[in-house]
Amino acid sequence: MSHPLIARNADLKGLEDDGFEIEIIDANQLVVRSVPYINDKRQVRFGVLISTLKLSGDITNAPSPHTVMWTGDFPCDEHGRPLEKLRHGQPNTAVGDDLVARFSFSNKPPGGYRDYRQQITNYVAIISGPAEVLDPHVSARTGRIIENTDPESVFAYPDTASSRAGIVAVQRKLKLRSVAILGLGGTGSYVLDYVAKTPIEQIHLFDRDRFSSHNAFRAPGAASLDELRARPTKAAYYTAVYSRMRRGIVPHEYHISPSNVAELDEMDFVFVCMDAPKSKKAVVERLRQRGKPFIDVGMGLMLADENSLRGTLRVTTSTNNKNDHIIGQQRVSFAGDDNGLYGQNIQVADLNALNAALAVVKWKKLFGFYADLRREHFSTYTIEGDSLTNEDIA
Repeated sequence: MSHPLIARNADLKGLEDDGFEIEIIDANQLVVRSVPYINDKRQVRFGVLISTLKLSGDITNAPSPHTVMWTGDFPCDEHGRPLEKLRHGQPNTAVGDDLVARFSFSNKPPGGYRDYRQQITNYVAIISGPAEVLDPHVSARTGRIIENTDPESVFAYPDTASSRAGIVAVQRKLKLRSVAILGLGGTGSYVLDYVAKTPIEQIHLFDRDRFSSHNAFRAPGAASLDELRARPTKAAYYTAVYSRMRRGIVPHEYHISPSNVAELDEMDFVFVCMDAPKSKKAVVERLRQRGKPFIDVGMGLMLADENSLRGTLRVTTSTNNKNDHIIGQQRVSFAGDDNGLYGQNIQVADLNALNAALAVVKWKKLFGFYADLRREHFSTYTIEGDSLTNEDIA
């Protein structure tokens, strides 16, 4: 069974009808397998051609960039001389679980390629022509249809940002089964905004509070007046927003508390963006007991004498490798009021976003998306000094 993208687009379906052995990986890489070529020893070999799909939703645009990637040795002519007109780069980029692109090729006709059928046909002709001279029985048009074995993407449309950047394999490291966000205030809502763009299968949202005007002014995007008038819970509001982009947003229109904290046992990771001290303490104790990694965020702002804001943002990480600092060094604050006085504290959208970004960057480090040389488990950002500290090294 071919990929749904192939059926929806005439250029891709045309390649399949032409007999090319095409496959879609991660809904954003067009792969052509079994492309014959000549190596420098004048031997016929087979390689894989890869083009990054440029899409508008699920409809292909003209190929951009016009370049392609290649997994085999550098192709040669029938005399074993490299086809220098193709030479572009040596990216050594992982594409899918079994492919590493060793070379990139560039061959652009005047005006560029109108579609992927023209692009692939042109590159295959250049690469395979010499092989067909030496062995008339070989052809990239095998007529074989590759079954779509990729699991269904969580996204409503392909993640072309990752493919364009060449980080598809790196992005897969974030494909966790379930992640929870406790609290969808200013920082928690931005955490959701960032992690919604990753391939997590399920993102569980816990918050019973109503989405109000003050929330709209420190939240991602722009809520409409009608949405505010409807007074949805934050969990319901954000589920509706991000379900436009992806599946797997799971709303829980209640707070996590000591009575239901066991619901977090099934999570692979938890972002703690709540402040109610009794509930937070129950969450932290439960997660540490169960060996669940989590990140707790915090923000303390004050209005200074000079009529400007100053303060600190905090990101505290707990893993099985390092969690003694949570209680021993009091790296998580349990101060506050279970009756919701935290909502009266100073909150500013850009600092909420920064606090969330620092937390999500650390989360991505834990799972290998970003390099992590320090392995810090506690960091603070001070506004007035523009300083970032990193402590509690694992």
